[in-house]
Amino acid sequence: MAANSTSNNSGLSGPGNDGKQNWAASPATVFNHFATSGLSVAVATAITHPLDVLKVRLQMQLVGQKGPLSGMGQLFFRLVKNEGPKSLYLGLTPALTRSVVYGGLRLGLYEPSKYACDFAFGSSNVLVKIASGMFSGAISTALTNPIEVLKVRLQMSSDMRKGGAILELQRTVSEEGIKALWKGVGPAMARAAALTASQLATYDETKQILVKWTSLEEGFHLHLISSTVAGILSTLITAPIDMVKTRLMLQRESESVRIYKNGVHCAYQVLLTEGPRALYKG
Repeated sequence: MAANSTSNNSGLSGPGNDGKQNWAASPATVFNHFATSGLSVAVATAITHPLDVLKVRLQMQLVGQKGPLSGMGQLFFRLVKNEGPKSLYLGLTPALTRSVVYGGLRLGLYEPSKYACDFAFGSSNVLVKIASGMFSGAISTALTNPIEVLKVRLQMSSDMRKGGAILELQRTVSEEGIKALWKGVGPAMARAAALTASQLATYDETKQILVKWTSLEEGFHLHLISSTVAGILSTLITAPIDMVKTRLMLQRESESVRIYKNGVHCAYQVLLTEGPRALYKG
């Protein structure tokens, strides 16, 4: 791994001709990254989508008030009983669309931004990688925010007869204006950046600790455990931002029922009316 890193760095920071060769090959490389990343994320999205539906429903429990909350198991059985098994796949079409586009954009933007940082600063250390990941994640999130808004709104729709993503798009734009498609974009970008930074940092740190203090060596088990730890910690870090993002995206544009002005106001109102634990709903 160290050898690969060294060879990559030497190729990047070498003479001008080498740099041109890297950039000349980048369109094909970016396309390959886009395709493989998009496909893998789409498969993962299809498998985990019911959990995402449950998460959104949990985040919208008892808005603006305190009280006993349903657990994931309770909500699952109630949802299946009242709305049918199909309700677990509400919003699947925009979810798959976003996963392919977002996954491809994030990885497609990551490599060029890393090359740009290397060209500008002559370094591709872990801080540059984290910064590149945060940048690519935030920009990709901003570009795909309209799809995320449609997905979240469909996941909360208990009446599947209201139509799919196209009808929801038409309804949102006609009733609230095109700006409504970028509701929650601030928290969404912040979440994407924080998620990338926390994942990369905790993954590398966990891997180093495991190599030092356990008998694990470079391989599948080391990567699996490190990824699991990184995933859990990054989720705990970004869960409050995700909850705020969901609340803003689901807020219909009507001054008479408008609860939250922006992300900060939303977080403050949730803390004030629902308590600190409410930031971790879902």
